[in-house]
Amino acid sequence: MSGEVAEIRQTERQALIIPPEEHPVREADIDPDALGILRRLRDAGHAGYLVGGGVRDLYLGKKPKDFDISTDAHPGQLRKIFRNSRTIGRRFRLVQIFFRDGKIIEVSTLRSQSEYDEDGDPDQVLPSNNTFGTLEEDAFRRDLTINSLFYEIEHQTVIDYVGGVQDLTDGIVRLVGDPDRRIIRDPVRMLRAVRHAARAGFTIEAATWEAIVRHRDKLELCPPSRLRDELLKDLQSGKSRAWVELALETGVFAVLFPFYSELLNSPDGAEVKQELAARLSTADRICSEGSKLGKVLFDDALLFALLLHPWAKRQFGLPQPDAKLARRLSSTVRDGLDAAFSARLNLPRATLDTITVLFINSAVFQDCACTGKWPGWMKKKSYFNDCARFAACLNEAEEGAAADLSLFVKILPPSSRPQQQPVSAEAVFASPESSRNGGSYSPAFSSSPEGIFGLRRDGVNLRLF
Repeated sequence: MSGEVAEIRQTERQALIIPPEEHPVREADIDPDALGILRRLRDAGHAGYLVGGGVRDLYLGKKPKDFDISTDAHPGQLRKIFRNSRTIGRRFRLVQIFFRDGKIIEVSTLRSQSEYDEDGDPDQVLPSNNTFGTLEEDAFRRDLTINSLFYEIEHQTVIDYVGGVQDLTDGIVRLVGDPDRRIIRDPVRMLRAVRHAARAGFTIEAATWEAIVRHRDKLELCPPSRLRDELLKDLQSGKSRAWVELALETGVFAVLFPFYSELLNSPDGAEVKQELAARLSTADRICSEGSKLGKVLFDDALLFALLLHPWAKRQFGLPQPDAKLARRLSSTVRDGLDAAFSARLNLPRATLDTITVLFINSAVFQDCACTGKWPGWMKKKSYFNDCARFAACLNEAEEGAAADLSLFVKILPPSSRPQQQPVSAEAVFASPESSRNGGSYSPAFSSSPEGIFGLRRDGVNLRLF
């Protein structure tokens, strides 16, 4: 899309209002707590909208992972409406509303479109703006058209300012506005475009793709910790193989992991790509099938180790079958990982150490995993579970032997699950003022008499301290 066309789309702010009979989003599919928040906002005289990925997934017939909400109420007003909440964020304040079982729903105030100011410098990378705005401005400041839709409960309509519904129908990922300008302002948008294309199996729109290829080196401007967090979202998505294929094709992968570049351009390049795909396919299968059974135990170190293994085994001569020689390699492996990868993504030292342990013990653990016989001394090691999982992943990727899901899934029997009393909507959404005069009770989001998030008993009343 040309800059001229982008500016036309930006200024033509006529929303497409889709009535309930013409879209697939149904209130029965929306989280009841999210609906409760929307209704409470309405009753308090504020506008509230389901936004972003929640609307996108419901439109595609998927079950959303999160139900985020935007409103014209400011954070201070939200805190008065919802007592089971706290404010987070430094540049732009968000309100998190808490429910039982650790559920959190984030509510944000509609933001302005100040990023599009004509007098702004398009070559300046800006932090998140913190100016409140209108529904239209909020739609145009979002990254992708498919994530810029709103659903409101009053008339059960979907509101679309940026052509997101058509892109969902066509299976297209498109940056909102001029892609060059949007990427320059925040290069992480490139990663989000690649992620959503991989997750949904969508095609990246031509102008957006070209802008990613053109500006991929600008990822170097992003804080390492931010890149690390974005990368973990891709590895944990269950679509990491599709992600790595797109990242390789756009050249984003080489920018994130320059130490892979020489290897990928060598005669072994095709084999390395196959190994990457096989390891990440294994992770995707385990995450997908394991999540149906319980909580998947797939920590950051294991995901990073699978991503790095094709490079590391050539760089450090792994796997090393001689245990003594493998231990001698420990410092070399740790220092090499630190220089090439850890420092680049501001990786915690504990994660680096765990990846090192996984690599130097991979040979002996792979052999034992094949036979199913584990020596007693090995099972006593603190790193046994981590190394056993890594070996199972490698054996599946290299030999086709399906990893035992019981290594990766924690299943809680019904008898061990905490029994909780039902909570009324009135208790969940009571205002702070109502709690100060009404006697003694625990916060709706805590089973502890003392409560959490700064709440405790003082005599018979619940007070802040």
